[in-house]
Amino acid sequence: MTTKVILPKLGMAMSEGVISEWLVKDGDSVEEGQVIYSLENDKSVQEIESPASGVISLKSEEGETYAVDTLLAEIN
Repeated sequence: MTTKVILPKLGMAMSEGVISEWLVKDGDSVEEGQVIYSLENDKSVQEIESPASGVISLKSEEGETYAVDTLLAEIN
């Protein structure tokens, strides 16, 4: 089963965020709860954990701005 990694809404006013750094590479095996990327919004930088275990397929780039609920990666 595929698990979608989407950009989370971390605050009431948050509408977008920047992937400041992917901490895994495309095709890496990840574990549920493992920190997989850093997300920067207008107030802070947050480390975001994997929602599932499996092999990650990245769908977004570091340094780019994405809207909340954008698909960032998939885990199979």
